[in-house]
Amino acid sequence: MTWTVYILECADGSLYTGITTNITRRMAEHQAGQGAKYTKGRGPFRLVYSETYEGKGEAYRREIEIKSLDRATKLKLLPTDNSCNCGK
Repeated sequence: MTWTVYILECADGSLYTGITTNITRRMAEHQAGQGAKYTKGRGPFRLVYSETYEGKGEAYRREIEIKSLDRATKLKLLPTDNSCNCGK
């Protein structure tokens, strides 16, 4: 099973990092207010970054690694041309 580590930009400009096996479903959950507690009331969202992994453990470790970064370092992960090949 493929796991995706992703970063969302919330409407308030904050960044949220999560993991999922289905990014389309997870985005719909976030938009509907049924995603993570942090994202409730912070939509709409924009998927700005993603990485894929074959195992949950590897994806989870990367999620924790990204969450531990400061905002400036997270922003350096994002594409500079404002595009995202997220999930591709």
